[in-house]
Amino acid sequence: MPPTLVNVAVGALLGAALLGAAFDRRAVAVVLAAAALPDADAALSLLVRGATNVVLHNLFVPAIAGAVLYWETALREESWLRERYGWRGCRVAWVALSTYAVAGIGFDFFTLDAVNLLWPVHDRFYAVFGRLVYSTHEGVVQTYVEVGGHPLPLRSPGTTATYHVETWLNPTPGTRNPPGVERRVRIVEYGWQAVVVVAGAAALAFRFRGEK
Repeated sequence: MPPTLVNVAVGALLGAALLGAAFDRRAVAVVLAAAALPDADAALSLLVRGATNVVLHNLFVPAIAGAVLYWETALREESWLRERYGWRGCRVAWVALSTYAVAGIGFDFFTLDAVNLLWPVHDRFYAVFGRLVYSTHEGVVQTYVEVGGHPLPLRSPGTTATYHVETWLNPTPGTRNPPGVERRVRIVEYGWQAVVVVAGAAALAFRFRGEK
């Protein structure tokens, strides 16, 4: 999975774009925390085998949270969130949920490590691989939708029983976490990730300066 710092940077870009008039330090903190939250399932892998990119990376977490939030803010006659925090609270909650789904889960879905999107109903990791290019010899070449083949270029490295996503908290399969194993804290691994981090920081700095 991408370094958590990169997920947070994507969350910063989404927060700067979507918070609107609700943009302030507390709102940004909530949105950035939502972007980082899915990676917390790496800690759960010390207790539950194969929990990384599973427990908090499936579609059911944001789907259930979104249903509850919609009921709370749109269907209830008296919304606790609206009464306590006003329209700002509702805006921040929806942006945080969107950031959780897009920056926290969706971003990881397009990486080699893959995510277990349908767990616990269906236990299998999936990742999307594809390309869209224009060639002067071949014309438009895309592999995201294959006619006569799979509707999406999904690749699966395995299930929670056969596949392990390495993290610095739990670099080895299982929950034993033996001492002496090499641990790597992935901060920024590639140049494009550094660009995303810088862009996220710049976007927040620009918005904060504009709020003064």
